[in-house]
Amino acid sequence: MMEEIIISDDKSKLDVELIHKFLTTSYWAKGRTIDEVKKSIDNSICFGIYKNDNQIGFARIITDYVVFAYLMDVFILEEHRGNSYSKLLLTRIFDDERFKGIKKWMLATKDAHSLYNQFGFERVQRPERLMEKVVPGK
Repeated sequence: MMEEIIISDDKSKLDVELIHKFLTTSYWAKGRTIDEVKKSIDNSICFGIYKNDNQIGFARIITDYVVFAYLMDVFILEEHRGNSYSKLLLTRIFDDERFKGIKKWMLATKDAHSLYNQFGFERVQRPERLMEKVVPGK
């Protein structure tokens, strides 16, 4: 049987329960509530990747479409890893016309540096210039 892989930015196709289930156990979004996941989807550009109509992965982007974009919550379900689906998903995102003029992309990762290097990402050259604000208990 031939696999059908579709990547879509149609939010109505997203399996929010599946996204929440994955994110809430990830190292970067542990404990994120379903309401927080829904709100983050509502306020981002989102892409789902589907195999035979079943969602197998996700990514979302926050951007002003000119100066800056932040790629986050990227995942492929564990049972579908090793098939280049993450590369297909990222290629679709970076080929999207809406994002062509963006001057700076950022992301954070603990363990996928080699994947993102293939798309032009590199370690921050001047980390001393970056700052963050983490609100406790949120």
